[in-house]
Amino acid sequence: MPDEANFLDITLLGKEYRVACPPDQRAALLNAAAYVDGKMRDIAEKTKSNLAERIAVMAALNIAHEHLTANQDALQVDQKIESETGLDSDLFRRRILHMETELAAVLKSP
Repeated sequence: MPDEANFLDITLLGKEYRVACPPDQRAALLNAAAYVDGKMRDIAEKTKSNLAERIAVMAALNIAHEHLTANQDALQVDQKIESETGLDSDLFRRRILHMETELAAVLKSP
């Protein structure tokens, strides 16, 4: 079946799930599934719970909290750099992205 390549079977807390996944994202999704599975197993062990829905919700909240905290920490670092140096970190990001684009174009040319 040709669409089989667009699906991936993952296992979370011992249960298999088939999820849609472009072929070029398979490794990233497998890494994400392993991370989520690890979080779910940690929560199940700590809470001595076997209610998959509760474990999944708690894992989702923990992962969201980690993500939002990391984003906030990065923003605070950028703000500190800007206040200490007077430099605009967004401007530097845009310039670096522009340089990366130009470098990629040069490396592609024959």
